[in-house]
Amino acid sequence: MGKVTKTGRLREKTIAEVKQYKQKTFDNLPAMQGKPSQKGDAGTKKQIKITEICNETKEDELDLKVVFRLIPSRAAFSKIMTELHFDGQKLYRTAVRIPQGLLSANDLELPFILDMRGINAGLHSIRVEMYELWASEEKFNCTSKEATLDYVPVRRQDRYIKIPIVKNATGDEIEIVSKPQKEVYREIEKDLKEEHVSQQDKW
Repeated sequence: MGKVTKTGRLREKTIAEVKQYKQKTFDNLPAMQGKPSQKGDAGTKKQIKITEICNETKEDELDLKVVFRLIPSRAAFSKIMTELHFDGQKLYRTAVRIPQGLLSANDLELPFILDMRGINAGLHSIRVEMYELWASEEKFNCTSKEATLDYVPVRRQDRYIKIPIVKNATGDEIEIVSKPQKEVYREIEKDLKEEHVSQQDKW
């Protein structure tokens, strides 16, 4: 029997987590009653802390990255809402599922790509608001952070619009994948490709 490497064990655990996630998603969980807890398991007050809003201007696009931290840990959260505001106008809202696997972390990054075609050059404000939302539409553990963007279009357009469009919206929810998880997924994909090529050679 071959030696089981650390990467192999990590890959097996990741595959098990993926299977478990497919069998039971957050959407299938029964609706909770009452208000969400304001404290974590250790009695520490729950908090969502937005540490940084990064941006990079590209041709007709703006890469936006929201860096945030979950206190006391990710285990105290299952899903949080994220809102983007551009120049005081609500631009986009989505639910973010918090990963609970072995490869997850308490410091997370949430990327967005904004379609900036037609947006006027100059100073613009970007505000990010994050919170837990209960069935009563009440916001809990709410936090926000604002940044000023000195936008210089890479390519100027003749037309102008008031707010940009979020291009990478894939649905009502976003699932965050950590860097270690991505590496494991790449290795699994590589192994599957090599196995497929090996089977073709046998044919």
